Amino acid sequence: MLDNDVKALAQAKNFAALTTLLPDGQPMTHVMWVDADEEALLINTEVHRQKFKNVSRDPRVTVTVIDATNPYRYAEVRGRVVGTVGGKEARDHIDKLAGKYTGQPYDPSAITSERVILRIAPERQRVNG
Repeated sequence: MLDNDVKALAQAKNFAALTTLLPDGQPMTHVMWVDADEEALLINTEVHRQKFKNVSRDPRVTVTVIDATNPYRYAEVRGRVVGTVGGKEARDHIDKLAGKYTGQPYDPSAITSERVILRIAPERQRVNG
């Protein structure tokens, strides 16, 4: 279950840094849109992206959500991708995220493969600031 402060940061208009592990073990970090439900952080990506390939091979991730109004306040979640959601639900979710971050639906021409939601369950979580 997500800490309420972590969930609030992830549901607000804050960006997250998602760190996954490349095949050689090196970390790879991307700045991402983020969301949350009661149990997990939610990251929406596409199946052809390296981050998706990384978590399919090794589900361990770290997500840091930075408060846009105070960058000294952030949540760090270390956990695992415990499931994925594709299809219409993932496509609708990227529109929801685009609305949150840009005020508009997601540009369909930007989609080059299947959208997928990564469900990240926390194993360690903390809020700083």
